[in-house]
This record gives sequence, structure tokens and C-alpha cells, in this order.
Amino acid sequence: MLRLKINGNEIEVEEGITLASLYKNLGIKDAIGGLINGKIFDLQTPIHESGEVKPVRKGDPESLEIMRHSLAHIMAQALKEIYGNERVHLGVGPTTEDGFYYDVEVEGVRISEEDLPKIEKKMKEIISRNYPILRKELEREEAKELFRKLKEHYKEEIIDRIPDDERISVYQQGDFIDLCKGPHLPSTGKAGAFKLTSVAGAYWMGDSSRPMLQRIYGIAFWDKKELEERIRFYEEAKKRDHRKLGKELEFFMIDEEIGPGLVVWLPRGSIFRRILEDYWKDKHIALGYQLVYTPHVGRSQLWERSGHLEYYKPNMFPEMDIEGTGYYVKPMNCPFHVAIYKSKVRSYRDLPFKLAELGTVYRYEMSGVLHGLMRVRGFTQDDAHIVCRPDQVKDVIKEVLDLTLEILRDFGFEDFEVYISTKPEYAIGSDDQWKLSEDALKSAVEESGLVYKIDEGGGAFYGPKIDVKIRDAIGRLWQCSTVQFDFNLPERFDMYYVGDDNQKHRPYMIHRAIFGSIERFTGILLEHYAGLLPIWLSPTQAVVIPIADRHHDYALKVKDYLVKEGFRVEADLSDDRMNAKIRKAELMKIPYILVVGDREVEEGTVSVRSKKEGNMGAYPLEEFAKLLEEKIKNKE
Repeated sequence: MLRLKINGNEIEVEEGITLASLYKNLGIKDAIGGLINGKIFDLQTPIHESGEVKPVRKGDPESLEIMRHSLAHIMAQALKEIYGNERVHLGVGPTTEDGFYYDVEVEGVRISEEDLPKIEKKMKEIISRNYPILRKELEREEAKELFRKLKEHYKEEIIDRIPDDERISVYQQGDFIDLCKGPHLPSTGKAGAFKLTSVAGAYWMGDSSRPMLQRIYGIAFWDKKELEERIRFYEEAKKRDHRKLGKELEFFMIDEEIGPGLVVWLPRGSIFRRILEDYWKDKHIALGYQLVYTPHVGRSQLWERSGHLEYYKPNMFPEMDIEGTGYYVKPMNCPFHVAIYKSKVRSYRDLPFKLAELGTVYRYEMSGVLHGLMRVRGFTQDDAHIVCRPDQVKDVIKEVLDLTLEILRDFGFEDFEVYISTKPEYAIGSDDQWKLSEDALKSAVEESGLVYKIDEGGGAFYGPKIDVKIRDAIGRLWQCSTVQFDFNLPERFDMYYVGDDNQKHRPYMIHRAIFGSIERFTGILLEHYAGLLPIWLSPTQAVVIPIADRHHDYALKVKDYLVKEGFRVEADLSDDRMNAKIRKAELMKIPYILVVGDREVEEGTVSVRSKKEGNMGAYPLEEFAKLLEEKIKNKE
């Protein structure tokens, strides 16, 4: 027997009862599922645990999980009806933050976005048929035999991965049957508003050595208006896709011959990157950080001592043998910074000891998760490590957080979400270390006037941390900056300082990244600004366009003057017509276009067009330079 608490009442029921039967007995109507001890159940799944039951109705947040899961099955059924049962082989079809997807193999067919309306139409037809969605539990061999007959070899593989003590269930709607845990709606007719959005490739099980399947994405909401708002959001996000903008603005390329996930910075992107890096270096030098450079590889014994080979090896590139000694390309910069600290004895007077590096690291990411600049295999972390005494921890954290917010605000971000992750169940370090560190993190955030959320037990085993998420122009949150305590490396590497008592003491160590990585932060900026970067960050701040060939000399004179004044300016002296040159400059999102003709030559002016402000009229050259200087100074 099970004891369930529902609507404030405790009842005793037979194990294996379904929510459908329970609700019928209690007179509860309109529910499409329920929460049992926080887990979502549909109406058909047998209950095998006691606990609290909360009915889930259409419109409740949890109801979207149930509805979207069913839509993934409805899409899979539609694909089979369109392309034929034996040609469509199903992979996995989970829900997402705002919808669902299904990975499928369709023999002889490459599904494109042009096919999505046809698939949507068939899905709506299946919804209108209002098939009951029926759940059934099978024995392992029975399930394998079923999917063998259906020629669903990917499902057979999934069954082999299911733990022996876990129940195997299938769901059926009409003639369509699929391996699934659920939850699902009672019938197809109860599905909400949906839209298929895109098609992408996805390796089976995320393994590049396995077949490439086709992943079809959809979004779904109960309310059609909410769906339409999300569609508009996706259309805007598509325009801002940094991969598209990066190509159009000639910022970067990723060449398959060079290697997936390895970024090549083009000349214009390299100018932008230099601006970013110079800004970062100046900020850190002003706060007493010492800039360092460390190797791209290290001996295996270094990574053994740091613990990376024990805890992080799957994310590291394979070992290289050099003269009989193992080496790894570095996944992190930390052990090198520890070695610099340990290169001589440090006194309590030397602390805080602050090292910073724009260090390129390499992580082995599966091909299926690589995504432009956002997920790569080689990237440059804006890394810093601070070694300090216990009495310095609070001030150090406050300085780090202040610097983080100052930098993020300089780049135009004002809306932050802050999370503090606290001690997990398994952790190293003393209770005093954890308390001092967690209190310092909370105090720094509170003094900065920010609201924060506690991720209880979400810290790494080696220390608590602050995560700062930034909200972009269209409302998306991006994980950006991290401030992480580390009680592990000081112990592993026997780090110490000599105190005023002339004894050895273990210091506190703090890892810190503000951009996260140069690559990812660049992608975020391109999407946040839709490619039209602030003037101070733009690789080309102005382009001079002569109306006719006879104005070339003056165009060069204008360019040379502005370049000598410290601005990044080009002159377009190509054979294209003036309007074509203006269009090209607009597409490259150059902030200012300076048109020069007879009047400008005679008066010593430039006719200014702003990408944001439109036609600004004629400016004397010196006056335009002052305008540009002011806007750059204010980081407009």
C-alpha cells in the first residue's frame, strides 16, 4: 500500500494505481497529469512511491512538459505517414526549454526547412483524429523484439542502455508506437499550438563516429498568442545569429579542413579582438594584476598532480608522446599559474598575489555540440588567479565583483542574474573555509546592490562560486562571469606563504573569468548588438566615400587625418558606384559613412551618415573628429 497526500488529505491506495484512477475516485477533473514528490507523471503511469500529489492542469507550468513530449511523438508519427514506416528510423525525441525535437533517419530523404509546413499539416491532421495515447509496460526482450520488427535499430540500442531495475514502457497512438518513459497527454487532440522551426544535423548519441541524424525542432505553447510571440523572438534571434553575422562582417571562419571547433580570426575580427584584449589588459594592470603567458602543453605528471587526469580526462585531447614522456594540450591555465606562484617563497606581505592571462586552452568537445563561437575546441579564457590570506578574502572578492560589473557595463550590459553555489554533499576543505568563502561571496554581492539566488549544494567539491548571467537585447540570459574558490589546488601543490609568525600557512586561491572566453563573449556581443557594435569596438569606425574619381585625393586626405588622430578609418576608392559603396558600408555595419564631393572639398567638410542616426549633415573635419572622440570616450 502507498500513502498519498492530495489537496491536504492523506489517503491509502494500492501500489500501481494510476493518476487517472485516483482522480476519478476523488472527483478531480480536467487534470492531464500530476506532480508526485516533484516528478511529473501522466495519467497512465503506475505509481510506485508514497508522497504528495499535486494535480497538473492545462496552463500549469508542468503541463507544457507533458504537451510538448506528446507533440514530439505526433511529429514522429507524421514523418512515418509522409515518408513511409520502413524508411523512417527514430532516435530520441525529448522536450526543450520552449518546445521539442526529434532525431530521425529518413532513408533517401534530406529534410529541409521547406518541408516543415508539409510536416506541420500532417501533425494537425493527427491531432484532429484525437487518438487516445496508451501506455504499456514490456519485458526487456519483448520490447527488443517489438522494435526489431519495426526496424527501429536505434530504439533497440536505447533498450540495451536502460538499467536492469528500470521499467520499459511504450506509448501508442493509432498505429504509431514508440519507446518512451513519458509523460504524455491522454489523447493527441489535447495538444496545444505549435510551430516547427528548423532542421539541423546531430550525430547519434553525440558521437562523431556514429551516423548523422536529422534533428527537427519545434516550439509549442498552450496559447496561440504566446506561440506567435515566441516565433517573432526566434525570427529576431535568427537575424542576430553570430555565425551569420561573423561571416557577413568578416570576423572569423571555422574551416572543416583546419578542424571543427577551431576558430580562425580574420583581419577585421582580429582588430576587434585586439581592442577587446587591450581593454582587458589595461583594466587588470590598473588593479595590480601581473600579466603572464604560459605554454599550450604540459607534461602528464602536471595534470596528474592537479587532478585533471582523474576528474577531467574525457574533456582533454589525447596524450602525446614526446621523447618517451606524455604531454597534454592544456584544458585549463590553473596549474601553470600555481607553478608561477611557487617559483619562489611568498611572504604574507606579497599577498594578494594576482596573475592574469589571456590563455588559449583546448577541450575535446563532441562534434554534435559545437556551435560557432559559443562552443568550440580551442578558445582563449580571460583567466585570473588570486592567492590571498584569509583576512583578505572579503576585500578580494568585492574587488573582483566590482571589476566584473564595471567591465560588463562598459560593454552595454545592465541586467544581471547572480547565483551563489554553496557546499555540496561531498566536498574538500574545512567548514571554516567554506563558511568564510560563502560569506565573502554573499557580502560582495549584497554590497554591490545585486539580488542573488542561492544554488544550495551546487558548488564544486573544491569550493563555492558566484556565477553572473547577463541578459541581452532580446531577453536571453547568457552565463558569463565566474568567481570560483579552490581549496583543492593549494593542497595538491602544497602552496603556502610565510606569515608574520614566520610559519607556513595555506593560502586561499580564487579562479576568475569575466568574459568567460574571448570567443564566446564575441559571439554574445555580435548577437546582443545585431552586428552593429559600439563605435569604440567597431573594427572600422568610419569609411570615406568619394562621389567621383576627382574626389579621391580629398577622400585620402580625410582618411589620413582621422587615422593620425587615432581613429580606425578606411577610404573606398573602388570602381563601384557611390550608392553601391554606401550599401556595402551599411551591410558591413560601419558606424559612420563620410561622403565627400565638390562642396565638401571646397569647404573642408564631410557629409556624415550614421548607421543609427541617419543623415547628420555636413561637419568640418576637426569637428567630426571631436564628435567621434567623445562617442568613443563615452563608449556609446
